[in-house]
Amino acid sequence: MSDTILAIDIGSTKVCAIIAEIDDAGKLQVQGHGIAKSQGIKKGAITNIELASRAIKKAINDAKRIAGSNITSATVSISNAYAKSLNSTGIVNIPHKDISIKEINRVMQTALYNANVPNEYEVVHVLPYNFRVDDQDFIEDPYGMNASRMEVDVNIIMTQKSNLSNLKKSVRSAGVEIDGIVLSGYASAIATMDEDEKELGVAVIDLGGQTSNLVVHVGNSIRYNDFLGVGSNHITNDLSMALHTPLQIAENVKIRHGNLVETSNEVIELPIIGDEENRNGVSLEIVHSVIFARVEEALMILAKSLDKSALKEQIGAGIILTGGMTKLKGIRELAQSIFPALPVRIGKPREIDGLFDELKDPAYATVIGLLLYKAGEHTQYEIDFQQQLLHSKDVRTDDLGDIKIDNTVKDTVTQREKEKHHQEDTEKTENIIFDDLPDLGADKQNPIKKLTNWAKQLF
Repeated sequence: MSDTILAIDIGSTKVCAIIAEIDDAGKLQVQGHGIAKSQGIKKGAITNIELASRAIKKAINDAKRIAGSNITSATVSISNAYAKSLNSTGIVNIPHKDISIKEINRVMQTALYNANVPNEYEVVHVLPYNFRVDDQDFIEDPYGMNASRMEVDVNIIMTQKSNLSNLKKSVRSAGVEIDGIVLSGYASAIATMDEDEKELGVAVIDLGGQTSNLVVHVGNSIRYNDFLGVGSNHITNDLSMALHTPLQIAENVKIRHGNLVETSNEVIELPIIGDEENRNGVSLEIVHSVIFARVEEALMILAKSLDKSALKEQIGAGIILTGGMTKLKGIRELAQSIFPALPVRIGKPREIDGLFDELKDPAYATVIGLLLYKAGEHTQYEIDFQQQLLHSKDVRTDDLGDIKIDNTVKDTVTQREKEKHHQEDTEKTENIIFDDLPDLGADKQNPIKKLTNWAKQLF
């Protein structure tokens, strides 16, 4: 049976909503989408709930209209702006020697319990990157293994409660409940990485409108994430100030003449701010130098952040650049000069059935990543923001134990209830102490307790 999902990427420049269907095999089929200009959101944080809600509602309504669906819950991206991460470790003993989903859940919950999460923060993801079984390290998947002890190293991603609360309010005001929250950099990584890159280790840099995100994927999951409050809108602002031209004109100049590799002496005529009649002649060399300076600065800061992660030696697959800013000509070549020892490529989101052409753009990597996350392409055994363990295992055999225990308890309770009613009907003794009656929830009745109770009732 297919399941309908709604993904909403709440960015600083645009809000994008996509409705898709997941079939039983986990395959996605896009049904509809909506895009609205962001309002009330700056540098990834919500600054006006009412305006943000209006933009979210417009995107959702457009998507619903195209899809013909009235979905009421959504998976939403949350900005890296207020996200922090910390590492933790969990250790558990395996009483039955075989590792089941219960044991994996227990070790993950232990790692979360051991973490020193600040009071003002709420956990969004608990991502396991290394399992140890007895003394064996770097276990890919501990499920089904035989062991007496299991350990896990996790990366816990958390965000400020106030930021999360504002996000929830904005989405609810748009008439939708949140059933999933995913870090935007994590979603972008899911949409752009392939299996080889996951295996070798890769850094994903999402260059957006007002923000840039960096996540490092090593081993089985994300190990590091960082945020920079600089994006392509800052280039527009710089051009507007340097060329004394309105913002919209500066944006057009950036799109049409933005080139980080070649320079030109050509002069273009631009209107002046506050003076519609006169025009100003500007050399494209100035345009080039303004854009180059801003992009180089942003990439240099991100390169320092990557050095700080201490994971640079482990990213054999190099750098993936994604996001709207990657449309600037020559950005890959500039990034290659800043990350000389690492291969760099532009990452477009993965192909999905029914995906509209305008969404096959690096600017929509995050929203595509949200759909893929919901379709099961998350880190195996991660704990999500609802404290649920996400996995792809068929655990019906593991659940049988629970079913049997539950049924035994229910059967026992039913049997004791019958005995109690029968006893009330036939009992001649006036004073029965109900506290001393057998425990209805117990699996087996204690014979000594039974004899004592019978003696008390007799005398």
